[in-house]
Amino acid sequence: MAQTGTTSDLKALSTIVPKGAAEAAPVSRARSRNPLVGPRTEKTVALALQGGGAHGAFTWGVLDALIEDGRLGFDAVTGASAGAMNAVVLIDGWLAGGPEGAREALATFWRHASVDGDLWPVQRGMVSGVVGAFKDNPFAEFWMKVLAPSPYVSNPLNINPLRRALEQTVDFERLRSAETADVFVSATNVWTGKLTVFERGGLTADHLMASACLPTVFQAVEIDGVPYWDGGYLGNPALYPLHQHIGEGRCARDILIVQINPVERRETPRTPQEIQNRLNEITFNANLMRELRAIDVMHDVLAGQEPDGATDKRVFIHRIDGTEALDDYDASSRLDARWRGLERLRDRGREAAQHWLAERFDGVGRESTLDLRSAYQ
Repeated sequence: MAQTGTTSDLKALSTIVPKGAAEAAPVSRARSRNPLVGPRTEKTVALALQGGGAHGAFTWGVLDALIEDGRLGFDAVTGASAGAMNAVVLIDGWLAGGPEGAREALATFWRHASVDGDLWPVQRGMVSGVVGAFKDNPFAEFWMKVLAPSPYVSNPLNINPLRRALEQTVDFERLRSAETADVFVSATNVWTGKLTVFERGGLTADHLMASACLPTVFQAVEIDGVPYWDGGYLGNPALYPLHQHIGEGRCARDILIVQINPVERRETPRTPQEIQNRLNEITFNANLMRELRAIDVMHDVLAGQEPDGATDKRVFIHRIDGTEALDDYDASSRLDARWRGLERLRDRGREAAQHWLAERFDGVGRESTLDLRSAYQ
């Protein structure tokens, strides 16, 4: 078993509070004045929501079950891609109508985002072309791989149906101006190759589009003249903003991760598609694994320096893991936005959250219910 506390591990701490590695805007020091809490709230957590395309409907189910249960409140959310969309829809829905407003907003967003939902015909055709036209068609799949058209050729109008779904669901002006839970949206700066974290006070639909921009499907999203791609490449999700806020006393020290990219698969991929799918899963988990390792190393350092008081500075990590629930979904199904499939993913997310609440809720505020070391090695 590899030992922690090595030089490389200590360097990895920079991913928690990076120096120049991420382009995050300065934030105020005041703790959120109005976290998302309901009448039955007993504890608050910071949420960390992974991205994964249509698999984000699993996270929708998790959030729906947590809100329905009512014992957890949320005072900060970090997310990438679909995780970022779930985050802003959750918060804006809560601002509009409390816990039930958040549940309704999440359901409305995913219905709008579905292929057979309320998209305009041209948008529905675009999604269908991406997720369905070439699925299980060996001849078409072969030519798509050979030609590998750039999105600047295959999607010259840069149509992204998720924009309309967001604009129909989220009041961005309300979201920006409210004194409520903090939001951190990850995106990848194409020019610098660094992580950028956008915060609630400046969020627009463009920032969410940047966070969810798969470069093989959509053109880079430009914000202030800078192109961005999917945030999942460098922060899926980024934990360091939450860790920094916890250290400043601005939010609860419990982080609940909703992880939808399977960590383990007990099969060896053999076909080109299987290999690519597994590579995608590993890639979209890599930085999360790195941050978990860094937090674990930091805890070891704290314990060595302050054995009597280290516990007071620890971050408690929890995880609702979709690995088992999504075991029969391959990575390519992240592009399948058909409503029935989204409903199935939602239901699996609800079941996973209900199981976690029954088994792990008591540990929130007292300890990490995720074994960090086993999570990253």
